[in-house]
Amino acid sequence: MARAGPTFAQALPVWLKVGVLGFGGPAGQIALLHREVVETRGWVDDDDFSRALSFCMLLPGPEAQQLATWLGWRLHGVRGGLAAGLLFVLPGLAVILGLSALYVTHGRSAWAGPVLLGLKAAVVALVVQALLRIGQRTVKDRVSAAVAIGAFALTAFTLLPFPLVILAAGAVGWLLGGKGQAAGVPVAPVRLGGVRMALVCLAAWLAPIALAWAIAPGSTLAWMGLTFGGLAAISFGGAYAALAYLGQAAAGFGWLSASQMLDGLGLAETTPGPLVLVFVFVGFVGAFQAAPPDSAWLLAALGGLMAAWTTFAPSFLWIFAGGPWIERWGRQPRPGRALAMVSAAAVGVIGQLALWFTIHLLFRSGRTVEAGPLRLLVPDLGAVNPGALGLVLLALGLTFAMRLPMLAMIAVTMGAAVLLRVIGFN
Repeated sequence: MARAGPTFAQALPVWLKVGVLGFGGPAGQIALLHREVVETRGWVDDDDFSRALSFCMLLPGPEAQQLATWLGWRLHGVRGGLAAGLLFVLPGLAVILGLSALYVTHGRSAWAGPVLLGLKAAVVALVVQALLRIGQRTVKDRVSAAVAIGAFALTAFTLLPFPLVILAAGAVGWLLGGKGQAAGVPVAPVRLGGVRMALVCLAAWLAPIALAWAIAPGSTLAWMGLTFGGLAAISFGGAYAALAYLGQAAAGFGWLSASQMLDGLGLAETTPGPLVLVFVFVGFVGAFQAAPPDSAWLLAALGGLMAAWTTFAPSFLWIFAGGPWIERWGRQPRPGRALAMVSAAAVGVIGQLALWFTIHLLFRSGRTVEAGPLRLLVPDLGAVNPGALGLVLLALGLTFAMRLPMLAMIAVTMGAAVLLRVIGFN
């Protein structure tokens, strides 16, 4: 049961803490939010948290930021949602802008490889830990277990798009749910202030795009605004799905090469906050490379900020417009069961992402085999990266056996990776 909520001032340090420590992708960030808001402080109960998570999984964009925004809105209305959502993003945004500036001036460092390798090994442990925690909370019966396993199989071994898997899970829950409203459960009223704020967010989201096209139609900034804004509206399937779309656009416009996209993804994985912060890297570096030398830094900053604004502003729109309906629908049998099955499917999808990430980290090469609707990622067993394997085992041991705090585990794992480079092992 949720305890008495905090004041607005008491909540701010918690939102900032989540923003600063939000490593490990959405799984780790969601687990951190759950630990801080539900387990440690009891500001929101577990059922409300799960319903909100299920709702956010259905939305385009970074679900962890949307969940943070909803939690802030749930506690303190619109200003709470704005504070929680912004503080979730701003630390990582500052870091990725700084790293992007270093990238265009100093290029690749000889020590970046081992540091990133150690960080990725730590992330594997964090994702496994989060997967277990969320699974224990969400998979409560045979039906939810079957949905989770089915979602894992469909996303790991078929070409079925992620949104269809989530929608199918919701449909299963809807069909299995009862009729009517749960007895004794009040339905929260829709807050008109939130709806008005959603309209303000819509106008604010589109304003920079319209301004760029009005001032410099067809320019790099104008196309970036349109591209990132469009991705924000359709980016179902998480960061990796969105990156597939963005990679095609960046190559088509000549903003970045494929190699630079991979560099940006690696840098984004070193920052707290959503992985889609890689969009900011693309905006910054792409605008820098396309600009004349005398205005490169100004346009790079504008490109990075354009990417950030058009990527993250829609999350406030989705939450302020849809947040009230979580409580109206989520407490009724059919919608509540549907959202519960979406949560179960999310466990399977996170498991698939953990598998995909681990294979790409531990094996230097592999291939994808497709046969009709089926797809199988086959690693080259002769191309195991022993250094990466050792670092993953170290990170898992530090996390589960020694129960080392997250930041300490990350620091030790990255230090071990650097040591391997020093002795010439990896």
